[in-house]
Amino acid sequence: MTTILLVRHGETDWNVERRVQGHSDRPLNDNGRAQALALAETLAGEDLDAVYSSDLARAFETARVIAERHGLPVTTLAGLRERNFGTWEGLTDTEIFERFPAAKTGSWGDAETQAEMHERVLATLREIAAAHPDGCVLVVTHGGPLRRLLVECGSDGNGPVANCALYRVRFGGGRFVGID
Repeated sequence: MTTILLVRHGETDWNVERRVQGHSDRPLNDNGRAQALALAETLAGEDLDAVYSSDLARAFETARVIAERHGLPVTTLAGLRERNFGTWEGLTDTEIFERFPAAKTGSWGDAETQAEMHERVLATLREIAAAHPDGCVLVVTHGGPLRRLLVECGSDGNGPVANCALYRVRFGGGRFVGID
């Protein structure tokens, strides 16, 4: 079985402002960099075979801080990106409801569907696991992909996922299983 350490990226200014980020490429803020450094310290004793990250700056920067502690490069994969929220990106919930009244009834406008994101993320994670059978890898991604994997592991996936939160899962026999 492959062990996957899943991490959500550190904090950005848009996280603080509660703006939808999606594919918008936002950097970490000072607190986000401090979160990444703290997580790197926590993971310093882990025996990692590889580090993967979404190709968006907030995830890559988080992964790079951790990878440097292990002397490993970061492999970026677009398949690990957050859901594409289309024209909603950069907006707060209030702004979305004001500009797009159909959002109140569940319409997501021109966004990537949940199913499309789920399929993309799970396929990417399966590819990573296949490349490291019996290995241990770090994957830095986003809240939406993490929630999807938690659902795949049997959780309801509805709770918040904190910045730099860490989840351990295993992949084997075609399925993901939560460790903690």
